[in-house]
Amino acid sequence: MAKTILGFVLHDRVKSASKVQELLTRYGCKINTRLGLHVASEDSCSKQGLILLEFIDNADKIAEDFEKELKGIADVDIQKMVF
Repeated sequence: MAKTILGFVLHDRVKSASKVQELLTRYGCKINTRLGLHVASEDSCSKQGLILLEFIDNADKIAEDFEKELKGIADVDIQKMVF
């Protein structure tokens, strides 16, 4: 049973968030956990965002497809862990 966790940084959340959200929506049923982190305060919000995704068990191909599409979005760095 393989478990895939994908982490990625959006270097310009404002510019890329809508494209990433569309991708997350399409793959939503294959994602167990989604965690988004960014620095926020009362008067500002970070331009960068870190997102961690845990895919359903044995979803190696799905995670690969997601990663391939994500690579098509500018200013995104991706890291993958497979257990």
